[in-house]
Amino acid sequence: MTQRTGYPDGAPCWADLNTPDLDGARRFYTGLFGWSFDEPVAAFGHYTTARLGGRSVVGMAPKMPDQQDMPSAWSVYLKTSDADATVRRIEDAGGKLLVPPMEIPVQGRMAFAFDATGAAFGLWEPASHTGAQAFDETGAMCWHEVNTRGGTRADAFYRGLFPYEQQQVGDGEKFDYVVYHLDGQPIGGRMQMTAEWGDLPAHWMTYFRVEDTDASVARVRELGGNLLHGPFDSPHGRIAVVSDPYGAVFSIISPEPTAAS
Repeated sequence: MTQRTGYPDGAPCWADLNTPDLDGARRFYTGLFGWSFDEPVAAFGHYTTARLGGRSVVGMAPKMPDQQDMPSAWSVYLKTSDADATVRRIEDAGGKLLVPPMEIPVQGRMAFAFDATGAAFGLWEPASHTGAQAFDETGAMCWHEVNTRGGTRADAFYRGLFPYEQQQVGDGEKFDYVVYHLDGQPIGGRMQMTAEWGDLPAHWMTYFRVEDTDASVARVRELGGNLLHGPFDSPHGRIAVVSDPYGAVFSIISPEPTAAS
């Protein structure tokens, strides 16, 4: 059991969930991934940290009164050593700042923004909280990607924030996917959305690793969630897109393709 202690600038380092029912969400994700939870902190909006084997994995908080009409969603945070400088680059690159850099006492500093194509994402400048301690293992997040109709514009936007090396996968037309690397290591991706996506807006998707995607889909349903797409096999494993009982969407992936049940 390893514990991650840091992330390079530009890497997704944390994710958290806003939900209308914190107790219900905790039951769902405990039943699906085996997480335990810290006691919610009232001073921080009843924010709680989920843990896997004692290590931090994601955060979770109930919606505030003025957020009740907003959809429940997972949010991804990109690590930065200087939130103020990154925010300036966001605005220069055509993004829109939603929450300016703010200090979370002892933990670090956060900001929130839209990219140039409308996908929302966070920034995290760490102090004591360096990001998820459990990553890329069963029950933890393992991949993040931005899904957008403005793929080329998104690539340019994120390249303006961090020194990503961007590798085209597929032919760039029928299948347009770009892998983002830092120092030669893949840390996330960008998917070009097509007409098949309907009117779904641009967004970041968080993937969690599971042992068996089909069994996990069955468990999602048992716990009150829904299957939205898949399961299907990919070169990197078997994937399904699901939602929790409150509508928050995420993906699950087993590292190796398994036979459909």
